[in-house]
Amino acid sequence: MIYLQISNLPDGSKCIELAINLMQLLVHKLKVDNMSVEKLQGMTSMVTCLARLFAVLHTAVKFDALHMLTALLSQKESPLHDLLRSMPASIWESHIRVGITAILQNRVVSSEKLHALLLAECMMSILGEDWLSEDCKIQDTQNVLPVDKFVLLVLESARIEVAVLLNELAYLKYESSKTSETDEAISQKQRNLAILFSLIERIVKMISNASSSEGAPNQTICESTIMQAITGLNETISLVLDFLQDAKDHGQRKGDDLLAAARIVGSYLAEAPYACKEKTKNLLDFIFSIEGQDESRPFYSICFMLPMLSQITMEPDGCRTLASFCGYKAVMDCLVKMTEQDGIDNGSMFLACDTIINFMSNRKSVHIPVDSCFIRFLNALVTWAGTSNASSVTMTASCLCAMLIDLTSEEFLLSCSEFDAKTLGSLSELIVRSLQQDVPDDDGEQFNQKQVIVSGYRRWADRFPHVKNVVDKHVSV
Repeated sequence: MIYLQISNLPDGSKCIELAINLMQLLVHKLKVDNMSVEKLQGMTSMVTCLARLFAVLHTAVKFDALHMLTALLSQKESPLHDLLRSMPASIWESHIRVGITAILQNRVVSSEKLHALLLAECMMSILGEDWLSEDCKIQDTQNVLPVDKFVLLVLESARIEVAVLLNELAYLKYESSKTSETDEAISQKQRNLAILFSLIERIVKMISNASSSEGAPNQTICESTIMQAITGLNETISLVLDFLQDAKDHGQRKGDDLLAAARIVGSYLAEAPYACKEKTKNLLDFIFSIEGQDESRPFYSICFMLPMLSQITMEPDGCRTLASFCGYKAVMDCLVKMTEQDGIDNGSMFLACDTIINFMSNRKSVHIPVDSCFIRFLNALVTWAGTSNASSVTMTASCLCAMLIDLTSEEFLLSCSEFDAKTLGSLSELIVRSLQQDVPDDDGEQFNQKQVIVSGYRRWADRFPHVKNVVDKHVSV
């Protein structure tokens, strides 16, 4: 009822200020999860109304509108988001862009800039990473910043805030005296840092999309902007690595802020695996040891590194880095834990498998012991293959199993308490399925995997009589 009247009130009037103040009291009590469709449609109209005020006003109401927009749009997995996504491209998105630009370009307190950056993150979360680089035009304002400048403005603002927060956090955690006020200050800064990291992670994806579509007709940001962004991101990731080095030097490896730092590093290195190469190389073993506040042992920190690891282990130098601290064992343990969770993430499983396949293919002087870690890993691969009929799962799991069992014998495996005849039977069936698999002519990866399985089988078949008997009944190798 209130927002419907706002459009009839003069911009900048006392009436609109009072109406917005009353709305703000109510908005922070709203939960949109259980609203009717009719009420949700009203909420979308309210968002567009607030977006216009955020863009055109230059009073305290601008900040009130900003706070209400972030309160409404930052609610996770909200049905309101679905309705906003279904709306045709509209002026409200451009109004948000104009408002964010005004906040970031002017001298306002850091907390308001953080709100504006949170709003940018919300928009990218709801409408996709490419929202930041879309070319928007609106008629009732001349303040629309060119796309390239807007992208760099948001990125540079986020980078500045991250640099400040990292310094402040390091001081509060390692140098200041500990009080309850200090603990609260640390928690608040950690929450702000998480917002900024999420925004930067989305910008990394947007830059990656823009780089891969360079020269396309719908490309909206130029190459020089992409290069400027990459240079800035390199500098920020270097600062994050310094923050992790500080934690290592102080013997700290547990905390959600450290885990968030590992995540943003992993997200960037997934796109640029050799960025900050020396710092990453020196810190990789520490990153593998980082635990979130609720974790009992490292897991997510290793998951975050998998996209980068699957790329650098294609080269001997990357394999040497992983071998230098037995990091391959951490990757094996990580895969085992993935198979123990509800709903296996096949994407992460493939990355872990690719990392170990690359590592084993490039190992020259590295001895991989057939120990309990090895056995659990082998069991996990067999379990994973049994959960899916997808040829990619069958071929990847079988390829890695064929490489692993080349290091041992059936007799030794059956002497281990963690490996039994049932698992051996499942392993035999997996090898058979992979050898029977018809590989498409255009699938070079599966063709190579099948070659590895066949050549491996010919080497170790005599050491695995049970597997050989099963294979001989079904396939001629």
